[in-house]
Amino acid sequence: MAVRHPLFAAITFSLLAFVTEPASSQSLRYANQGDLKSLDPYTLRETTTTAHQSHVYEGLVARDRNLKTIPALAESWETPEPTRWRFHLRHNVTFHNGDPFTADDVIFSAARVRATGSNFTSVIPPDAKFIKVDDFTVDVVLSSPNPILISQWDGWLIMDKKWCEEHNAVAPTPASATTPSYASLNENGTGPFTIESHQPGVKTVFKPYPKWWGKPEHNLKEIVFTPIASDATRVAALLSGEVDVIEPVPIQDIQRVNASGVAKVLSGPELRTLFLGFDQSRDELLYSNVKGKNPFKDIRVRQAFFKAIDVDLIKSRVMRGLSTPTALMIAPELFSLSKDFTREKPDVDAAKKLLSEAGYPDGFEVTLDCPNDRYVNDAAICQAVVGMLARIGVKVDLLAQPKALFFAKVLKPGGYKTSFYMLGWQPSSQDSHNVLHDLMGCRDDAKDTTRGESNLGGYCNKEFDAITDKVLVETDPAKRDQLIKQAFQIGIKDYAYIPLHQQALAWGVSNKVKLTQRADNQVLLYWATKSE
Repeated sequence: MAVRHPLFAAITFSLLAFVTEPASSQSLRYANQGDLKSLDPYTLRETTTTAHQSHVYEGLVARDRNLKTIPALAESWETPEPTRWRFHLRHNVTFHNGDPFTADDVIFSAARVRATGSNFTSVIPPDAKFIKVDDFTVDVVLSSPNPILISQWDGWLIMDKKWCEEHNAVAPTPASATTPSYASLNENGTGPFTIESHQPGVKTVFKPYPKWWGKPEHNLKEIVFTPIASDATRVAALLSGEVDVIEPVPIQDIQRVNASGVAKVLSGPELRTLFLGFDQSRDELLYSNVKGKNPFKDIRVRQAFFKAIDVDLIKSRVMRGLSTPTALMIAPELFSLSKDFTREKPDVDAAKKLLSEAGYPDGFEVTLDCPNDRYVNDAAICQAVVGMLARIGVKVDLLAQPKALFFAKVLKPGGYKTSFYMLGWQPSSQDSHNVLHDLMGCRDDAKDTTRGESNLGGYCNKEFDAITDKVLVETDPAKRDQLIKQAFQIGIKDYAYIPLHQQALAWGVSNKVKLTQRADNQVLLYWATKSE
C-alpha cells in the first residue's frame, strides 16, 4: 500500500499536500513542536500555521512544485492596462458547507484581510480597488503598476462571505485575542481537505473533501496533526511508530534517529532568516530599568549589541553546525547580490566602548522576548544571546514562551509590546521587496498603511522607504538588484536589526516512508511513498 507525499518544509504554501499511487486509504500522522492556535486564516502570518490552513482554504493563485505561480481559484488573469489586473474565477467551486464560490467572496476577503486584527494586511496594496465585473470576474485597479502583485498573494486565502456574516466572523481574529472566535475554531474553505475536529493544543484531524474542484492526487483517509512540544516526547513518538513524521528533530537527537533503524533525518536549507530586533520608536522602553529615554534610539547602543553577538559561536555551540550566519535580512538564495555583503566581526571591547560613549558604562537591563517552540533551538539561541550581552554589561531578562503566547504578546493591537525580541522571517513572495516593505519599512506612512506591518521595533528611514518604492516598480532585473542592494546598505549602516542566520531544517521520517528529494538546493521538498 502506498502514499506519495511531498513535504514542503521551507515554503509557506502547503505543508502536507499529497501525490499518490492508486492504493487503499491510509492515515498520515504528523507532529510539530508548535500548536495550531487558530483556524482563522488571517490571524497569524506564520509559516507552519498558514501551511496547515492551506489544506482547507485556497487563494486565487498557488505555487507548483517548481515554486512557479499557477492558477488556483482564479483560472486565469491578464493585465489589460498596466494598473488593472483582471481575474477570471473558477466556476463550479463550492465551500465545504455547500455555498458557491463567487466574486463576492473575493471582494469580501480583500476587505477582511486588510481589516484591523489581520496579520496579513500587506499582502494586498492599500491602494488596490477590487471591482466585481460579474459573478466570476474581478478587476484589481492600482494607482501605479505592480509587476509582483500576485507573488505577494502567497498566504492570502479566500473566505466565504455568507458564512462569515452568519457566524459573526466578518472581522478577523487578532493574534492577541483571549476569546476564540467562530472562525478561529471552525473552517469553511474550498480546499482539498476539511477539518473533522480541532482541539487546540491536542489534535487536529483533516479529512478529504469529496467535492473539491481539483483532481485529488492522494489516497489518504485522514491527516492527523498532533502538537508535541517536548523534544524527547516528539522523538520517542517517531521511534515508537506513534507518528510518521516529526518536525523539527532536535539537533542533539539527529544521530540517535539516524542510528535507530526505524527512522531517518532529512535536512536541507531553509529560506527563513532569524534575527534580533529593537524597539526604536518609544521614548521609553516598556521592559527596561532605563527610565525617561530609550537606549535603542542611539545607534551606538544598537551597534554595541551587534558587535557583542558572535553568530559563528552560535553556529558551532548551539546549532552544531546546522546554520548559515548571515549579513542580510534575507537568505542568499533569494537575492543574487548577497555575495557582496560581509558581516561585521564581533568585538566585545569595541562594544563596551560604544555603550560607554552612549552613556551606559555599566550597561542596562532589558527583556528579550523569544519563542521556545517555533524555530530550531530558538530558546537556546536566545540564551546564548543573553550570555554574550552579559559580557558587555547588559543584563537580559529572557522571556521565552510558546509561540501562541509570544505572538499574542508582541502583536498586541495598539502597539507592539516588546523592547527586544527574536523573530524569523521568510518572504512569502520569495522576493526582497517583502523584507524591505513589510519588515523594515516605516510604520507611520499615511499613504501606505501596510508598510512596516511586521516591523515590531519601529525602525524608520524615509530614504530607505523611497528606494523600496522604486524596487516595487522597477522591471529591469539588474537595476532592481542595485536598488535592493542600496536599501540593505542603509539598513546595515543604521544597525536596524541584528541578522543571525538561516537554519537548516531537520525532519524525522519513519522508514516506512520512502522519499525522493527534489533536485533544488533552495528548498527542502520530498515526494514520499508510505507502506504499511
